[in-house]
Amino acid sequence: MKITLLAITALFAATTFTPASVYAQDSQGIMPGQDMPMVRPMRNATTGGEADFKTAAGKNGLLVMFSCNTCPFVVRNQETTKRTMEYAAQNGVGMIIINSNEAKRSEDDSYDAMKTYAKKSGYNVPYVIDADSKLADAFGATHTPEIYLFNNKGKLVYKGAMNDNPGDPKSAKKMYIEDAISAMTAGKTIDPQVTKSVGCSIKRKA
Repeated sequence: MKITLLAITALFAATTFTPASVYAQDSQGIMPGQDMPMVRPMRNATTGGEADFKTAAGKNGLLVMFSCNTCPFVVRNQETTKRTMEYAAQNGVGMIIINSNEAKRSEDDSYDAMKTYAKKSGYNVPYVIDADSKLADAFGATHTPEIYLFNNKGKLVYKGAMNDNPGDPKSAKKMYIEDAISAMTAGKTIDPQVTKSVGCSIKRKA
Protein backbone atom coordinates (compact mmCIF):
# COMPACT_ATOMS: atom_id res chain seq x y z
CA MET A 1 0.00 0.00 0.00
CA LYS A 2 2.81 2.43 0.89
CA ILE A 3 4.52 1.69 -2.41
CA THR A 4 1.32 2.38 -4.34
CA LEU A 5 0.67 5.68 -2.59
CA LEU A 6 4.26 6.78 -3.11
CA ALA A 7 4.02 5.86 -6.78
CA ILE A 8 0.84 7.92 -7.24
CA THR A 9 2.39 10.90 -5.44
CA ALA A 10 5.51 10.69 -7.59
CA LEU A 11 3.42 10.41 -10.75
CA PHE A 12 1.46 13.59 -10.11
CA ALA A 13 4.53 15.44 -8.88
CA ALA A 14 6.24 14.61 -12.17
CA THR A 15 3.22 15.37 -14.38
CA THR A 16 3.51 18.55 -16.42
CA PHE A 17 0.35 20.49 -15.68
CA THR A 18 -0.62 22.93 -18.40
CA PRO A 19 -1.85 26.41 -17.41
CA ALA A 20 -5.27 27.62 -18.51
CA SER A 21 -3.86 30.23 -20.87
CA VAL A 22 -2.60 27.50 -23.22
CA TYR A 23 -6.18 26.40 -23.90
CA ALA A 24 -7.80 29.83 -23.96
CA GLN A 25 -7.90 30.06 -27.76
CA ASP A 26 -9.04 26.46 -28.34
CA SER A 27 -12.84 26.36 -28.51
CA GLN A 28 -12.75 22.57 -28.25
CA GLY A 29 -10.86 22.68 -24.97
CA ILE A 30 -8.38 19.96 -24.12
CA MET A 31 -8.39 16.90 -26.33
CA PRO A 32 -7.30 13.26 -25.88
CA GLY A 33 -3.54 12.98 -25.55
CA GLN A 34 -3.15 16.35 -23.85
CA ASP A 35 -1.96 16.85 -20.27
CA MET A 36 -4.18 17.44 -17.29
CA PRO A 37 -4.56 21.21 -16.69
CA MET A 38 -3.13 22.91 -13.63
CA VAL A 39 -5.05 22.51 -10.39
CA ARG A 40 -4.92 24.04 -6.95
CA PRO A 41 -6.51 22.87 -3.69
CA MET A 42 -10.26 23.54 -3.74
CA ARG A 43 -12.92 23.67 -1.03
CA ASN A 44 -14.46 20.24 -0.68
CA ALA A 45 -18.16 20.21 0.15
CA THR A 46 -18.13 16.46 0.77
CA THR A 47 -15.79 16.61 3.77
CA GLY A 48 -15.50 20.30 4.63
CA GLY A 49 -11.77 20.30 3.91
CA GLU A 50 -9.85 20.68 0.66
CA ALA A 51 -9.09 18.40 -2.29
CA ASP A 52 -7.06 18.47 -5.48
CA PHE A 53 -6.35 16.14 -8.39
CA LYS A 54 -3.42 14.44 -6.66
CA THR A 55 -5.39 13.48 -3.56
CA ALA A 56 -8.43 12.43 -5.61
CA ALA A 57 -6.54 10.23 -8.10
CA GLY A 58 -6.51 6.44 -8.02
CA LYS A 59 -3.67 4.15 -9.08
CA ASN A 60 -5.10 3.89 -12.62
CA GLY A 61 -6.09 7.50 -13.19
CA LEU A 62 -8.64 10.18 -12.44
CA LEU A 63 -12.16 10.95 -13.61
CA VAL A 64 -13.08 14.64 -13.53
CA MET A 65 -16.75 15.57 -13.69
CA PHE A 66 -18.16 19.08 -14.06
CA SER A 67 -21.51 19.22 -12.31
CA CYS A 68 -23.76 21.33 -10.08
CA ASN A 69 -26.80 21.10 -7.79
CA THR A 70 -29.81 22.03 -9.88
CA CYS A 71 -29.33 21.30 -13.57
CA PRO A 72 -32.16 18.95 -14.67
CA PHE A 73 -29.66 16.84 -16.61
CA VAL A 74 -27.49 16.44 -13.51
CA VAL A 75 -30.48 15.52 -11.35
CA ARG A 76 -31.80 13.14 -14.02
CA ASN A 77 -28.42 11.42 -14.22
CA GLN A 78 -27.74 11.21 -10.49
CA GLU A 79 -28.07 7.43 -10.40
CA THR A 80 -25.74 7.24 -13.40
CA THR A 81 -23.26 9.43 -11.52
CA LYS A 82 -23.36 7.12 -8.50
CA ARG A 83 -22.96 4.09 -10.76
CA THR A 84 -19.98 5.76 -12.44
CA MET A 85 -18.48 6.62 -9.05
CA GLU A 86 -18.67 2.97 -8.01
CA TYR A 87 -17.36 1.65 -11.32
CA ALA A 88 -14.41 4.01 -11.25
CA ALA A 89 -13.50 2.95 -7.70
CA GLN A 90 -13.74 -0.74 -8.61
CA ASN A 91 -11.22 -0.13 -11.39
CA GLY A 92 -8.70 1.91 -9.43
CA VAL A 93 -9.77 5.24 -10.90
CA GLY A 94 -10.29 8.19 -8.58
CA MET A 95 -13.04 10.72 -9.14
CA ILE A 96 -13.61 14.38 -8.36
CA ILE A 97 -16.78 16.40 -9.03
CA ILE A 98 -16.37 20.11 -9.79
CA ASN A 99 -18.93 22.90 -9.47
CA SER A 100 -17.97 25.81 -11.74
CA ASN A 101 -21.26 27.73 -11.57
CA GLU A 102 -19.63 30.88 -10.22
CA ALA A 103 -22.55 33.09 -11.28
CA LYS A 104 -24.82 31.14 -8.92
CA ARG A 105 -22.39 30.87 -6.00
CA SER A 106 -24.59 33.01 -3.76
CA GLU A 107 -27.69 31.05 -4.75
CA ASP A 108 -28.37 27.37 -5.55
CA ASP A 109 -24.70 26.53 -6.05
CA SER A 110 -23.37 28.03 -2.83
CA TYR A 111 -20.92 26.06 -0.69
CA ASP A 112 -23.63 25.28 1.88
CA ALA A 113 -26.02 24.11 -0.86
CA MET A 114 -23.23 21.93 -2.26
CA LYS A 115 -22.70 20.33 1.17
CA THR A 116 -26.40 19.52 1.38
CA TYR A 117 -26.45 18.12 -2.16
CA ALA A 118 -23.34 16.00 -1.61
CA LYS A 119 -24.86 14.43 1.50
CA LYS A 120 -28.25 13.90 -0.13
CA SER A 121 -26.63 12.32 -3.20
CA GLY A 122 -24.39 10.00 -1.19
CA TYR A 123 -21.14 11.36 -2.65
CA ASN A 124 -18.04 9.60 -1.36
CA VAL A 125 -15.70 11.56 -3.64
CA PRO A 126 -14.67 15.23 -3.43
CA TYR A 127 -17.29 17.75 -4.60
CA VAL A 128 -15.34 20.97 -4.96
CA ILE A 129 -15.76 24.64 -5.81
CA ASP A 130 -14.05 25.93 -8.96
CA ALA A 131 -13.49 29.56 -7.96
CA ASP A 132 -14.08 31.97 -10.85
CA SER A 133 -14.61 28.96 -13.17
CA LYS A 134 -10.85 28.81 -13.78
CA LEU A 135 -10.75 25.04 -14.13
CA ALA A 136 -13.74 25.02 -16.45
CA ASP A 137 -11.90 27.56 -18.59
CA ALA A 138 -8.71 25.47 -18.55
CA PHE A 139 -10.59 22.34 -19.60
CA GLY A 140 -12.84 24.12 -22.06
CA ALA A 141 -15.80 22.63 -20.19
CA THR A 142 -19.18 24.01 -21.24
CA HIS A 143 -21.91 21.82 -19.73
CA THR A 144 -23.09 19.96 -16.65
CA PRO A 145 -22.67 17.05 -16.55
CA GLU A 146 -19.44 16.77 -18.55
CA ILE A 147 -16.64 14.30 -17.86
CA TYR A 148 -12.92 13.93 -18.53
CA LEU A 149 -10.99 10.70 -17.96
CA PHE A 150 -7.22 10.82 -17.42
CA ASN A 151 -4.86 7.85 -17.30
CA ASN A 152 -2.19 7.34 -14.66
CA LYS A 153 0.24 9.46 -16.68
CA GLY A 154 -2.06 12.47 -16.50
CA LYS A 155 -3.09 12.25 -20.17
CA LEU A 156 -6.68 12.78 -21.28
CA VAL A 157 -8.10 9.61 -22.84
CA TYR A 158 -11.85 10.35 -22.98
CA LYS A 159 -14.14 13.39 -22.72
CA GLY A 160 -17.85 14.04 -23.12
CA ALA A 161 -20.97 12.29 -21.84
CA MET A 162 -21.40 9.39 -19.43
CA ASN A 163 -23.91 7.62 -21.65
CA ASP A 164 -25.59 7.83 -25.04
CA ASN A 165 -28.85 9.28 -23.73
CA PRO A 166 -28.24 12.03 -21.12
CA GLY A 167 -31.79 13.29 -21.56
CA ASP A 168 -33.27 9.93 -20.61
CA PRO A 169 -30.55 7.86 -18.91
CA LYS A 170 -32.92 4.96 -18.16
CA SER A 171 -33.16 4.41 -21.92
CA ALA A 172 -29.40 4.60 -22.48
CA LYS A 173 -27.96 1.68 -24.40
CA LYS A 174 -24.28 2.53 -24.07
CA MET A 175 -22.24 3.63 -21.03
CA TYR A 176 -19.40 5.52 -22.69
CA ILE A 177 -17.53 6.14 -19.46
CA GLU A 178 -17.61 2.52 -18.31
CA ASP A 179 -16.37 1.38 -21.72
CA ALA A 180 -13.60 4.00 -21.58
CA ILE A 181 -12.49 2.99 -18.08
CA SER A 182 -12.51 -0.70 -19.01
CA ALA A 183 -10.47 -0.10 -22.16
CA MET A 184 -8.03 2.22 -20.40
CA THR A 185 -7.29 -0.17 -17.54
CA ALA A 186 -6.94 -3.08 -19.98
CA GLY A 187 -4.50 -1.14 -22.15
CA LYS A 188 -6.88 -1.17 -25.11
CA THR A 189 -7.89 1.57 -27.54
CA ILE A 190 -10.81 3.70 -26.35
CA ASP A 191 -13.52 4.19 -28.97
CA PRO A 192 -15.01 6.75 -29.03
CA GLN A 193 -12.54 9.07 -27.31
CA VAL A 194 -14.82 12.10 -27.63
CA THR A 195 -18.61 12.35 -27.36
CA LYS A 196 -20.91 15.35 -27.19
CA SER A 197 -21.70 16.58 -23.69
CA VAL A 198 -25.39 17.41 -23.29
CA GLY A 199 -26.75 19.38 -20.35
CA CYS A 200 -27.02 22.84 -18.84
CA SER A 201 -24.45 25.50 -19.61
CA ILE A 202 -21.85 26.25 -16.94
CA LYS A 203 -22.87 29.56 -15.32
CA ARG A 204 -19.76 31.74 -15.49
CA LYS A 205 -19.74 35.28 -14.17
CA ALA A 206 -20.43 37.90 -16.82
